Amino acid sequence: MNAYIWTKTAHLVFVIAWMAAVFYLPRLLVNLAEAGDVAPVRERLLLMGRRLYGFGHSMFGLAFALGLVLWLYFGMAGGWLHAKLALVAVMLAYYIVAGRWLKGVAAGTKILPSSRALRWFNELPVLLMVGIIWLVLAKPF
Repeated sequence: MNAYIWTKTAHLVFVIAWMAAVFYLPRLLVNLAEAGDVAPVRERLLLMGRRLYGFGHSMFGLAFALGLVLWLYFGMAGGWLHAKLALVAVMLAYYIVAGRWLKGVAAGTKILPSSRALRWFNELPVLLMVGIIWLVLAKPF
């Protein structure tokens, strides 16, 4: 049981670190959209975004690996888990889209949506996270 608790603890720590990146990367996109043509500000935001995107992928990878251990070794199962994983997949796709927008801006090939639209985009992971947490806690099926 001790190994289970430590594995789950580490999984949650890496999930929290990934979620920090999921929440902050779109906020950097908002700041980029509002920065206009101020080159030093744009360069700083792009540097921060690239670093954050890499950090987030690392944290997701570690959380995913530990989640696999929980599933395969400790036998987590149920329909709720499939629903949770589907929402996590949507969250990962969201994160990848935000990262591609960042890379497109850095390459000069992407024009971002308005800062207002990006602010709405920034709220999507909150809804996904509420669904994920509810599924984990309630295990409704």
